[in-house]
This record gives sequence, structure tokens and C-alpha cells, in this order.
Amino acid sequence: MALYKLNEFDPNYRDTFEDKDIKGLGVYTEGTDEKIGTVHDVLVDDEGHFRYLVVDLGFWIFGKKVLLPVGRSRIDYGRDRVYATGMTREQAEDLPEFDERQLDYDYEERVRGVYRNPKYQTAPLDTSTRLDTPTPLEASTPLGTGHTATPTFTHDTYNYEQEPSLFGLNERDHQTLRLYEERLIANKRRQKTGEVAVGKHIETETARVAVPVEREHVVIERVTPEDAGRVVSPGEANFREGEVARVEIHEETADIRKEAFVREEVRVKKVVEQDTVEAQETIRREELDVNAPGLPIEER
Repeated sequence: MALYKLNEFDPNYRDTFEDKDIKGLGVYTEGTDEKIGTVHDVLVDDEGHFRYLVVDLGFWIFGKKVLLPVGRSRIDYGRDRVYATGMTREQAEDLPEFDERQLDYDYEERVRGVYRNPKYQTAPLDTSTRLDTPTPLEASTPLGTGHTATPTFTHDTYNYEQEPSLFGLNERDHQTLRLYEERLIANKRRQKTGEVAVGKHIETETARVAVPVEREHVVIERVTPEDAGRVVSPGEANFREGEVARVEIHEETADIRKEAFVREEVRVKKVVEQDTVEAQETIRREELDVNAPGLPIEER
């Protein structure tokens, strides 16, 4: 299983640790409070489980870095310290120097081989802390002070859970109580409430229109002249055979036809109206009750 530096696996890991960044914490031996070095980095596996602390041995072995399995560490944020269980400063010299360019299974086996040595198990190994971070960390059965035969591991079958003494985390002394609370989540859902269809149809009606027209007709009026009975001279009398007077007669007829024209335009559009919908619901929240009369309790 590949290992990654903490900041490579999660560039925003500091948001998880808030102001308690594990990097930079001093590493001390348990019991003697002898400083071994400083946490230089953290190595996690593919699933984000903490596996090793990279410890810079610092001033007494300049520049050398070694790996400390998380199961052999106890974090004390109150003192900004990491305690290495079952190890002295001199024993740290036996650890292979950490070289990230050679970080493979064979190198890890060399490191684990040193920690499997009985002299690294002289101190109780059930005091490891649960790292205060939501990064996945498995809990294992605490390892007692007895020593059992080291099983045989292979590259294909090895699993960190097979060695809880190195990678397991103690839950007895470092338990976690989660406090939950409810909150209202307001979302919006768009749904169809209806449909407006705008079309047109044809209606018919009978239209009437009055058109005045003119017709001509001939009026023949026969009158008696004032000099009727007067004798006319032979030259004045002009008798003509077949003389005809012609008068043209006209009349108007109504010319009615239909024409189409634009009466009006209908424009269809949508407008959005905004409104605020309020909802009220009862939510619950868990608060911590500490019952320890007369006992010193420190809250952080």
C-alpha cells in the first residue's frame, strides 16, 4: 500500500487540525521526558489512515529522520508533545534513516523489524492516542506487555491491521463523544404549476353595408307652347322623316368585396415574481454534561 505525505494527500489538512497542527510537535520518551526529536511530517495510506510520524532527530543526530508508527505514539496537545511509547533516545539510533525516495515495502519492513524487537516493548503499548482529526483511523485491541512470536509477512499479504501494536490506536484512554445537532436545510425545487396556451380561432358574423347608387331614367314631358295656333311661314316649317332624339341613361351598381387587414398584435411573455416562504420547525441539539464532582477537568 502506497504512503503519502499528509499535505500531499490533503492540502487543506490544517483546516482539520485548526490551531493544533501535529507538525512541529516535540517527540519525547515516556517516563523520562527525554526529547527524541520533532514531528517533521505525517505519512498516510491510500485511505487517509495515519501510519507513521516522520521524526526529525534534530540536534543530537543532525539531519536524520526516522519513522514512528502511530500505534507507538501518544499525542498530548495540552503540552504540545508526542510521546514515543516503548522507545528511548538511544534506541531511535537503531532505526533506518527515512528517505522518501526509497519508501517501499522493503524499507517499511526494516523499520517494522526494529519495532518488533522485544527491547522496544518494555513499556506498555496501550497508551496511544487517537489523533484528533476526522481522518479515518481504525481502532484495535490494546496490546499488552507480553511478547508473542512475530508472524511472517509478505508484500502481497501484508496489512497494517495485522500489527495493532504498531498501527492500532487505543480507545480506552482516548474516547470520543460526538455531540449532534439538527439544522434546517432550505432548498428550492422548481416544479410545473400549469401551462398557458395562447392561440387564435376564427369567428364569423354577418356584416351589412349600405351603398347609395344612382339610376337615370328619361322623362318625356309634352307641353303646349305659348304661341300654339300661330301660323308659320312655309320656310319655317321643317318636316323631317325619321328624326330621332337619343338620350343615354346610366345607373350605378354596388361593388362590394372583402379585404383583410391587421387589427392588433398580441405579445406573450413571462415575468418572474419573487416571494419569501417562511418555515418553522423544531430542531434538537446535544449539549455535553460532565458529572465529575471534585475531580479536575480541563476543557479545551
